[in-house]
Amino acid sequence: MSKVIVFGTNDFAQLAHFYLTSDSDHEVIAFTVNKNFKIQDELLGLPVVEFDEIEKLFAPSDYSLFIPISPSKMNINRTRLYSEAKLKGYKCISYISSKSIYYGTPVGDNCFIFENNVIQPFTQIGNNVILWSGNHIGHHSNIGDNCFVASHAVISGHVVVQSNCFIGVNATINNNLIIAENTFIGAGALITSNTEPNSVYPGVKAEVSKIPSSKLKF
Repeated sequence: MSKVIVFGTNDFAQLAHFYLTSDSDHEVIAFTVNKNFKIQDELLGLPVVEFDEIEKLFAPSDYSLFIPISPSKMNINRTRLYSEAKLKGYKCISYISSKSIYYGTPVGDNCFIFENNVIQPFTQIGNNVILWSGNHIGHHSNIGDNCFVASHAVISGHVVVQSNCFIGVNATINNNLIIAENTFIGAGALITSNTEPNSVYPGVKAEVSKIPSSKLKF
């Protein structure tokens, strides 16, 4: 059983603790945050320590890190922290839910793969990727480093998602496409052609229409 320190104290960190504790062979022994954001000394009965000098308390040779923070600013913060952890000499673990369908294709470091993902054969997932619950990753597709895929997205077969992309809830990506680096795809979007780098593809926005009071029945 490996000993793991989870970065953060917010909802993501608490979820990571729950999944690692209930569905893995890892033991969470502490949480860590940057010094300027440390507002508590304990969370879920475990110590909260400063990331800035964490190696003085927990030697990288004996402990691993897990950095499951949210995709703010197109995953930049999580990517930066992942790089800093590697520079400090830490190995970053990955978690793949036992309730996902997964055939053992390559998955990189610091990946957080929730329940009910379907990851078909001949796929590849890079480093520092979060797949929220219920996604479909089609055969022969490749998810690049530092990506975040929200719930119930469909990534069809032979799709290349390049690094630092965000794919929103219920988005659909057709077969044989390239999602260029730093693409932001909104919730419910249908992508039928290659995307441009550093671009935003808005999702489907619900329109508001008022029901005349004469038609309301109580």
